[in-house]
Amino acid sequence: MSQYTRLRRELETLTTEAFRPELAEIDRLPTLEIARTMNAEDATVPAAVAGQLPAIAAAIDAIAARMAEGGRLVYAGAGTAGRLGVLDASECPPTFNTTPGREVVGIIAGGPEAMVTSVEGAEDSRELAAADLDRLGVTAADCVVGISASGRTPYALGAVEHARALGALTVGLSCNAGSPLAAAADHGIEVVVGPELLSGSTRLKAGTAQKLVLNMLSTITMIRLGKTYGNLMVDVRASNEKLRARSRRIVALATGAGEDAVEAALTATEGEVKPAILTLLAHVDAPTAARLLTESGGRLRAALDAARP
Repeated sequence: MSQYTRLRRELETLTTEAFRPELAEIDRLPTLEIARTMNAEDATVPAAVAGQLPAIAAAIDAIAARMAEGGRLVYAGAGTAGRLGVLDASECPPTFNTTPGREVVGIIAGGPEAMVTSVEGAEDSRELAAADLDRLGVTAADCVVGISASGRTPYALGAVEHARALGALTVGLSCNAGSPLAAAADHGIEVVVGPELLSGSTRLKAGTAQKLVLNMLSTITMIRLGKTYGNLMVDVRASNEKLRARSRRIVALATGAGEDAVEAALTATEGEVKPAILTLLAHVDAPTAARLLTESGGRLRAALDAARP
């Protein structure tokens, strides 16, 4: 059997690659009807994610435990899956004040160039994934999430297999049941969204499902790590005027303080939201707030408890 025949038969077994005869003449429909059809397809994705919530929660708890000890969260994928991982990682520094490239990292087969253009053959290499992880210095302290709609992409598989061999925590996120990726990982998450509107175009429902799961992995992990106070982003990095305005609003919402008091607190803490909130709620000065936060591992609720008799 030729390699082409083998790959074709493998694709034919994947739900994400299935052909849908009922959509064979979708190009003849009015634009509004195509949009309605596509919207109805997208509406099924959250339910597919809901079916995997226990697996997602278990993965998050394991990731948070590693990161609490200084480990990193590393996403690895090819094509759309890789781009979504890089996107999620890139949004953590401004949202949760993580160190860029140090706490949550996204790698894509083919490197940065692959974010905007196709790098042919990169996704077919397990060895490339292993080399990319070694370049990052991945160790047993880290967590590696392999992302692949098919669940069989060599790059994602190679990343998970190599990371697991190093002792790292591994998660396999795919959109097909019984995937090799889930089987290779400590935690398998298989969000089966069914065949795509355009056969095999996994940037559609599969991509949406992956984005929703990655949102959960990073956001809830950060909640578990004390990066929020309730539903407020108290670790936000105020790197532009919009975020500086958001910082003021967060302090006001958390404390109920007036505009002048909020401004004074942020000035005293050099724009840092957590200590500003602590100075107002615990009635301590900025140095004391900084110390309490350090002693509590950056967890605002714990620092507040420590400050109160």
